[in-house]
Amino acid sequence: MEGPEGIKALRYKPNTPMTMGLSASYGVLTLNVGFTAPFFQPNIAETGKSKVLDLQTHIYARDWVIDLYGQFYKGYHATPKGYGSINPSAYYIRPDMRVNLLGASVYRLLNGEQFSYRASILQNEWQKKSAGSLLLGFEAYTGRAKGDSALVPGSLSSTFRQKDITKMRFTEFGPGIGYAYTYVYEENYFITGSLTAMGDVSFVKETSEYGSARRTTVSPNVMVRIVAGYNSDDWMLNLAWLNSSTNLAGKSSNDQYLIKIGSFRIALARRITPGKKLKKQLKKIDDFQMPQL
Repeated sequence: MEGPEGIKALRYKPNTPMTMGLSASYGVLTLNVGFTAPFFQPNIAETGKSKVLDLQTHIYARDWVIDLYGQFYKGYHATPKGYGSINPSAYYIRPDMRVNLLGASVYRLLNGEQFSYRASILQNEWQKKSAGSLLLGFEAYTGRAKGDSALVPGSLSSTFRQKDITKMRFTEFGPGIGYAYTYVYEENYFITGSLTAMGDVSFVKETSEYGSARRTTVSPNVMVRIVAGYNSDDWMLNLAWLNSSTNLAGKSSNDQYLIKIGSFRIALARRITPGKKLKKQLKKIDDFQMPQL
């Protein structure tokens, strides 16, 4: 949550553990099985407990990239330590705070024959030459942030103009444009960068003990994907960072609410050629075609 100029933003974070898992990809289909990494757990005693249901699906077809989100979080703490808290050596904890978000984005790759998201992110293809693609698409999101009391801590109520807001609901949608490029070095090493910018129409409703107010604005949002790694006939390794930001402004202030969705992943993969029997079963995936515009 932004504050007035010169004031540090109010940032809330959930307690989300690191996860590990296994994945299998073929064509546009990817199956994942994940579990919590036992060697890296958040300090619940210090930052509070979070209840998390985070559903993300990223579909990378040859000419399309589709992102689907369903996020349901409860339990947050403010960062850095001491910000918003009456005790400067303790985190300000909000076990009552909830943030829910549902959304989707669909983008068409105009050069899907030469540029491959699958090669860098899914590792089920191999892009051997540098190439890029323009992206054209559309996105839509809806969600809310709410607490049992004001979202702004009492110790910061004299600073933030959203001090009375207990709930914020939003819906936004609009077109987007972007560009993605993969630089390939000696066929095996690569780095991929992708940036899409959206101009969404945003409908925001803020609620406080004094009532509710609505505002409609144009909201600029950004989606970034950065991947680097190694690709070969048998083995693949990559590091992938995905980050999406949703900017919202309510009636109470021009200072924005910012909701971020992101992930960082390290993946090691082995390419396996299916046998005749399995290949026959996978033919439906081979025959699947995304609609053409």
